[in-house]
Amino acid sequence: MKKILLVLMFAIAANCISAQDFKKLKISVGILKWEDAKNEIDKLANDPKSQSNPEFFYYQARVYAAIFKDSALSAKYTKAVDIASAALAKYAALDASYSKFKALGPEPIADLYSSYLQLGNKYFFDDKLNEEAGENYFNSSIYFDLLVKNKLILDTLTSIDTTTMFYAGVAFQNANKMDKAAICFERLADKKVNDAKFINMYSFLMQHHIKLNNESSFFKYLNYAKELYPNQSWDELESQFMDTNYDLAKKTFLYDTDDAAGKLTEQKYIQFGELFNNVHNKEKELDSLTQVKYTLKAADAFKKAYQLNNANTAAIYNVGAIYLNIFKEYNDRINANRGALRAISTANEDEFAAKKAAAKTPQAKAAVNKTATEKLAASQAPVKSLIAALEIELQKNMDIAIESLELTFNLLKDKTGISKRDNNILKNSVSYLGGLFEVKRDKYRGKDLKQFDIYEAKVKEFDALYEKYKN
Repeated sequence: MKKILLVLMFAIAANCISAQDFKKLKISVGILKWEDAKNEIDKLANDPKSQSNPEFFYYQARVYAAIFKDSALSAKYTKAVDIASAALAKYAALDASYSKFKALGPEPIADLYSSYLQLGNKYFFDDKLNEEAGENYFNSSIYFDLLVKNKLILDTLTSIDTTTMFYAGVAFQNANKMDKAAICFERLADKKVNDAKFINMYSFLMQHHIKLNNESSFFKYLNYAKELYPNQSWDELESQFMDTNYDLAKKTFLYDTDDAAGKLTEQKYIQFGELFNNVHNKEKELDSLTQVKYTLKAADAFKKAYQLNNANTAAIYNVGAIYLNIFKEYNDRINANRGALRAISTANEDEFAAKKAAAKTPQAKAAVNKTATEKLAASQAPVKSLIAALEIELQKNMDIAIESLELTFNLLKDKTGISKRDNNILKNSVSYLGGLFEVKRDKYRGKDLKQFDIYEAKVKEFDALYEKYKN
């Protein structure tokens, strides 16, 4: 009996000591004596029963979070933040409702939140250490999320610390940690934050997903950006995504399908026009005929954009510029074939020169000349036929270029205060039209005086306009 009573007395004494130590802990916490509190919580950590007691882990987190918050103590107890975060994890496993935090206060979490935030500010603003700043800002946001999730803050409307998360993203972006920056910015974007300072964040996310070829994420944030910032232009990024990540077959399918269904807007036509016009630079393995096909497809897209908005000078100018380039290609081919005609003629003369010199009688000379003329005509016939066919295409493309460039000129000629882009378009249109009208005029020189005079007047008109707009 005495032995049993002795055991019970020891047990009661142990419980009293434990209770007394917990009381000391609370007193130390209450008067903010953190080293004393640390000594008390460390003693309690040796009690096996503490490992199943949520209140123990609350106070362990409370004490070590406070030590982490104090710069002098944190330097002395370098593992404080690790112990505090581990204690919070163990607490959550024992009490998912966070009842002790609601009864005793959110300080263990709030101190970690504010401590990491202060460190983030120090690294970002004072030390210019972006990666370290990003990590601390991000850690701060984790504890803010914990406060929100468990309703431990008074502001029940706030669901995310936008400022801290934004600075985390900026810091990671500055440190070239783009994946981490994207994680931060995506959390904000998914809340559809729309202050002016966030505009570039949406651009970053789209550019990030262009590089990753992540179609669903790209279009998600593109749609958010269009919804939140409708006055901003996002079309260039959309074109960039398609140009970077879609092959030519997919681009063509999308255009043809949506065009046939009448789904393309003015701006979509512009986008596809730019994509197809860039095929000759991007798809260099394509044969020349296929490249021409896509150049014409680009012109078609630009023309349809203009048809939807006949004030779109850039669209109709692009049509003119494309057909001007095609005209130049035909002109170069005609000139090359004219050179071929001259070469054939020279070779023919060289071939028959000796025979002509050897012919002694008029009849012999006539026979040699006849043979030479017939051979020259036969040799040149295919080339002349080709030139004639090229001339038809040249005139056709030149006429479309003139028509489009005149529309451009007429849209801009009387405008005041036009943009730098439109001013360049106007000057180019005048210059190109002057050159094209010269070609038209020279075609009728000595053949059709009336047409010659019409185009001579045009040449003079645009020569004068060139002097007016050249500066």
